[in-house]
Amino acid sequence: MPPLVPVSLPATRRFAMPVRVYYQDTDAGGMVFHATYLDFLERARMEWLRSVGWEARRVVAEFSVMFVVRNAALDFVRPAVLDDLLDVSLAVVHAGGAHLELDQRVDRAGEPLVRARVELAFVSLPGHRVARMPGPFRAALADWTGPQPEHSPP
Repeated sequence: MPPLVPVSLPATRRFAMPVRVYYQDTDAGGMVFHATYLDFLERARMEWLRSVGWEARRVVAEFSVMFVVRNAALDFVRPAVLDDLLDVSLAVVHAGGAHLELDQRVDRAGEPLVRARVELAFVSLPGHRVARMPGPFRAALADWTGPQPEHSPP
């Protein structure tokens, strides 16, 4: 997986949702526990799927495939703390035949806290073997996978 770099995409191609930091999200030092960011990123992916009309259960029911995280690389820039209101976002960097590569971010008031590159693979059910992305699902991603974005330096 390439190094983490910010991706410049038009605003219409980045999905974002707010996430509030609760006490249960923090560690003994009062900061968001590192693994909790994975939960935040997952919530954003699931809400993004819902926003394009393909909630996870529908993909499973109609095509007998599901997404699995194949690879995730996170760069922790600054900590979030109790009661912070975060902006968790994603952009599609690449859509292959059987995988999606996403640029995900966690920001606080425009300040970057976490940058992540997440690769999702499609697998068949049952069996969990690599499967091609269903055509109707790929069509739903057309607005998100247009021309490949330019990467800007960190």
